[in-house]
Amino acid sequence: MERRAPGLQIWFAIVAAAEYNSSQYQDSSSEGGVRVLLHRLGHARRSTLALAALAATLPSALAAAQSHTDGPLRVMLRSALSGEMHADIPAHDSPMGAKYVGAGSCSAVACHGGIQPRSVTRVLQNEYSTWVTSDKHAQAYSSLTGPLGKQIAATLKLGPAEKAPRCLVCHALSVEPALRARDFDLNDGVSCESCHGPASQWLGPHIQANSVHQKMVALGLYDNKNIALRTEKCLTCHLGAPGMSVDHELIAAGHPDLTFELDSFSAVEPPHWIEKTADDQPNTDPLFGTRAWAIGQSVQLQQSLLRLARHAHSGPWPEFSEMDCITCHHALTGPQSWRQKTGFPGHRAGDPPYNLARYALFRHFAAEVDPSLNDELAAATARVSALVTAMSPDRAAVEAAANHAAELAGRMSAEIERTGYDRPRTERLLRAISSDGEAISLDGERTAEQATMTVDSLYIADAKAGAANPATRSAIDGLFKLVSNPSAYNAPQFAAQMHRVHDSLR
Repeated sequence: MERRAPGLQIWFAIVAAAEYNSSQYQDSSSEGGVRVLLHRLGHARRSTLALAALAATLPSALAAAQSHTDGPLRVMLRSALSGEMHADIPAHDSPMGAKYVGAGSCSAVACHGGIQPRSVTRVLQNEYSTWVTSDKHAQAYSSLTGPLGKQIAATLKLGPAEKAPRCLVCHALSVEPALRARDFDLNDGVSCESCHGPASQWLGPHIQANSVHQKMVALGLYDNKNIALRTEKCLTCHLGAPGMSVDHELIAAGHPDLTFELDSFSAVEPPHWIEKTADDQPNTDPLFGTRAWAIGQSVQLQQSLLRLARHAHSGPWPEFSEMDCITCHHALTGPQSWRQKTGFPGHRAGDPPYNLARYALFRHFAAEVDPSLNDELAAATARVSALVTAMSPDRAAVEAAANHAAELAGRMSAEIERTGYDRPRTERLLRAISSDGEAISLDGERTAEQATMTVDSLYIADAKAGAANPATRSAIDGLFKLVSNPSAYNAPQFAAQMHRVHDSLR
């Protein structure tokens, strides 16, 4: 089969409907099964007449597909999938001109659209279903039409948010029409190719039994097995990239401020992948979470400094999204305010301090990996913080300082990727951070939030390695309660709770 048959998308829809009646849907996932079915049917964009004609010609196949046996339709589907599955992409496409084919191209039951995970293949084969039923990325586009999306768009006079380029760059796979294949659908939101890259060149080859990951990368697959590259991909939206920015204007209009921690965010996505080692075997290391945290923190630090340099180079300055927002956005209640009791160490009262959350925790680990380089990084970061907190009018100085610190963070990131991770190192890091509760708490709510996600990730990794501790689990849960409402953040309370975490580790 050189080109995909015109009705293959219809076949996907019919198989989805048939599979819904089969036993694999008759469990607690039935609600999810309905959502998968509806989403697949939404991708079967063919005429009702064509669907009726196909159904009329395949009554026995449909009946068999509704049974528990491998009917002709399923056999036909597998035959279609084993050939040039996406040959409807123009033949002149090349890796340099790869196109985005849309999430529906991944939704077949024999591909990634199963409901239950499978253990007999290299992948779970329910990745699409997990995304469409449980992953907030699948609702990113539709959120633009909700009350908050409408409010932000109206405040900023953007027109409909679902059509505004400023919103679409992160809430959908917003690529120019020339890069969209026939079945691409903007309504999918942040879908498969947002993270995995344009699929027109690798989608067919990657299902072959002898496919090699690096060859797929050469065809346009994004290398998410590389944790540093994975973090960079996440941060394009969860931190910002050129042309993709949640700045102070957008936050003032109602958009949530951006925060990120790779291991924590991956856990709640939820995961739809199997972590693999360099030789493509399942990664069974219980301390993988420590590695993900460390690499994620190092890349986030570097990228945040590069973002600061971009803001200093052009656009409004000072850019207040670089500051610790809650320093300003809180109630000033006179003598009862813990902020006024504490004072403003290191800067003038009223100066919004630079958001150091992306270094405040990471420095504990960086100091152990390379003390000398971390000393340089600490000095460079302090220089950046002083310039930003003082709202320095010398934009060139801020840009130069941020770029220098980013270069040092990049060097540290390379070392972090090469370093080893074990249980003693994880426990040392957990103790070091939890013992620093007072300094962390006074650094601001964003640092407290990062600290909460950090000790949670490190504890979970340690628990998986055999060190589960109910008292520590309970104390960390208490931290989450204290950062659930940023405007109500209280540093003394957070410091006291972090001390409880540290005491539980003894």
